[in-house]
Amino acid sequence: MVRYAIATLLVPVLIGAAPPVERVVDGDHIVSLRINGVAMRLRVDPAAPSIALVTPEAAERAHLRIGRRLGIGFGYGVGPVTVISSTAVARADFGQGEVKTRVAWASRPFSAVADGTIGPAALPDTVVTVALRAPNANDRTVTLRYDQPGFPMTIFGIGWSYATGEIDLDGQPLNIRFAPNAPRTLATAGAAARLAKAYDGILSGDPASTDIAFGVARPVRTLTLARPLMLGSLAIGTLGARVSDDGNGMTIREAGAPPSRVDPDEVVVTAKGKKRDVRRDTLSIGADLLGRCSSIVFDKPAHQIRLRCA
Repeated sequence: MVRYAIATLLVPVLIGAAPPVERVVDGDHIVSLRINGVAMRLRVDPAAPSIALVTPEAAERAHLRIGRRLGIGFGYGVGPVTVISSTAVARADFGQGEVKTRVAWASRPFSAVADGTIGPAALPDTVVTVALRAPNANDRTVTLRYDQPGFPMTIFGIGWSYATGEIDLDGQPLNIRFAPNAPRTLATAGAAARLAKAYDGILSGDPASTDIAFGVARPVRTLTLARPLMLGSLAIGTLGARVSDDGNGMTIREAGAPPSRVDPDEVVVTAKGKKRDVRRDTLSIGADLLGRCSSIVFDKPAHQIRLRCA
């Protein structure tokens, strides 16, 4: 049985105003707001961290400073690169009154668009709909149920957390992230190895340098599944596989190699010196598949993500 869940969502606390029922973001997915009274434009990105993440220049304009008591920094690892961030509590106005929330700025931009990004979970609205295209009669809805925090865990309620789904893959969780601004669906090495084991997958092609996050590129190969993973109406049969991050996905059978050469029980990823944390295993659904979808709805009170696709 496939079980779905979304990660714990951090919702900013409103000051003197009730949040609207729903916010629909479409077109370029840009929202306007003020941080400490300074006008900003952020792109709502389901693949972005669940925090307002602005550029260093925008942080300077808003006079964001790390406080002695409430200043918290984070390091986000992308392969061998660690992206360092700082955070501060700020006043934000999304158009319905001021919000007291935490804002981050990093040594590398998550995106070169606008003044930064914000994940749907960090918006003050109770329901956030990310519109991808016009709906049509062939669209069907798959509902992802909110269950438990995803990876990585937050600290003091904040951190590099994401609004992710979760499916049960051979008795262990697999994170599902939505990345409409990424051209290709990608799996981390651990996720790729587990998908290959469950769906008889093979690797092919030379590694291609692919942007993962914060402008950091990592080697990616093509993983083809003999039996597609079904996520609602989406059949995931071909995807990119990161083969050298948390562990090593190179134990997946190569294209052209006979199945007898690899024991299915050996299609795993192992970390050196310790038990690997499967909470890191993530499948990011990119534009190659989300192009078939009309919307992603993040419904916080209902603890649901609703993905509507043809």
